Amino acid sequence: MHIRKDDTVQIITGDDAPSTGRVLRVLPDEGKVVVEGINRVYRHMRPSQRNRQGGRLSKEMPVDASNVLLFCPTCRKGVRIGKRPGPEGRKERFCKKCQNGLGFIGSARKKQKA
Repeated sequence: MHIRKDDTVQIITGDDAPSTGRVLRVLPDEGKVVVEGINRVYRHMRPSQRNRQGGRLSKEMPVDASNVLLFCPTCRKGVRIGKRPGPEGRKERFCKKCQNGLGFIGSARKKQKA
């Protein structure tokens, strides 16, 4: 998946369309991400031992990963990304428009013996 936790993303479809937010959780098995302040719903809670008052609890629900774009700080908008080899054999995500690096993926590869 091209989105990681703590990335800033822009929502491209839905009710929250041109807004941006920080990724709180990534659900790779479902292909979804949870974005801070986006797709909020109310959960009606009955009073219980844990929650004595009850009432309406507002929480973020997952958004499909295809509906978000990684936010490029240089371009100041959501952009498509590419992957290229970086220093020390690590993969780097980069903006397709301005070629700016957007962070690394994974750990460094071990050198193969000849």
